[in-house]
Amino acid sequence: MNPDLDALQPYPFEKLAALKADVTTPEGLVHLPLTIGEPRHAPYAGALEALTAHIGDMARYPATPGTPELRGAIADWAKRRFALEDLDAGTQVLPVNGTREAIFAFVQAALDRRRPARVAVPNPFYQIYEGATLLAGGTPLYLDCRAEHGFRPDLDAVPAETWRDVQIVFTCSPGNPTGAVTPLDELKQLIALADEHDFIVAADECYSELYLDEAAPPPGLLQACAELGRHDYRRCLVFHSLSKRSNLPGLRSGFVAGDAELLAAFRRYRTYHGCAMSLPLQHASIAAWNDEAHVLANRGAYREKFAAVTEILAPVMDFPAPEASFYLWPAVPGGDDEAFTRSLFAEQHVSVLPGSYMGRPGADGVNPGAGRIRLALVDELDATVEAARRLRRHVERHA
Repeated sequence: MNPDLDALQPYPFEKLAALKADVTTPEGLVHLPLTIGEPRHAPYAGALEALTAHIGDMARYPATPGTPELRGAIADWAKRRFALEDLDAGTQVLPVNGTREAIFAFVQAALDRRRPARVAVPNPFYQIYEGATLLAGGTPLYLDCRAEHGFRPDLDAVPAETWRDVQIVFTCSPGNPTGAVTPLDELKQLIALADEHDFIVAADECYSELYLDEAAPPPGLLQACAELGRHDYRRCLVFHSLSKRSNLPGLRSGFVAGDAELLAAFRRYRTYHGCAMSLPLQHASIAAWNDEAHVLANRGAYREKFAAVTEILAPVMDFPAPEASFYLWPAVPGGDDEAFTRSLFAEQHVSVLPGSYMGRPGADGVNPGAGRIRLALVDELDATVEAARRLRRHVERHA
């Protein structure tokens, strides 16, 4: 087997299962998980109808680049959403089976192991960035996301000699687990660094459509390119998904868009990889990208939950004001996120994810996720509110 497999850490949910394995939970309290970022709102009905209507197309092989109709729907959506002058559906868009597989596969295709192969990732982070890097023979560079910099990487703190060995920089905005939004000026700064040091910017924007202020949608990397007049999106790729936007995590549908030269090479890799999206799923995806009404309603439901949960928890826990995504990132009393997670599960039958499981020790030897927990507010309102009330009772009991 590939020896690089031995470099992979257990996935956060494996660690969590081990942490809770010997814990006895109270009788009479139903389990309320706030752990996995799996939307539990109703999936977009129009996508399911399209899927059913075209189920007979399962008899046909799909092509790697997807149908022109799907690429066109994606390009039109991206141009509307991010104020793009142009996005060529034929060369600058590639449908994928969700951002997770696309992010992993892109690193395998893009990393050049003939020279220093560092991949910069926000810290804490979505674990696929690290796993993809290690299995491609690269070395992760952890960019700490701390409170003093708005839970975003401090680009100015990275020396030029470090950037020179970097081949890919991952951004995640809105962030997982912090919910932080990267402003346009920082995206433009990153593009300038990419030009100076010749690396690729890979922007994970799968939470871009879940935001609280309807008048302030999170900006995107291609939007920053367009404002700079870079309509070829050189060195830049964005990764988007229908999982969160349309409550369709099981559809495994998303896209990569940006630099046509990078996408041409990635498309060739994917032809051999054999991961084309089935035709019924493409029809469902077209329906979802063409409809905004359900997305607006989805944001409204999250906005209601954030308001309710924030009112409950703000008096007893410290967390950054939520901007986007469906996560809260509170600090735990006492600072031990593992101990807090165990005792909360044992006493209140509520599961949360220790923040240290999503981070690694940074340049100062300190894990920036330590002392915090990630709360995924994905369930319906009543269950989420009940979980927040139990969480508050737990904090107050141990104050």
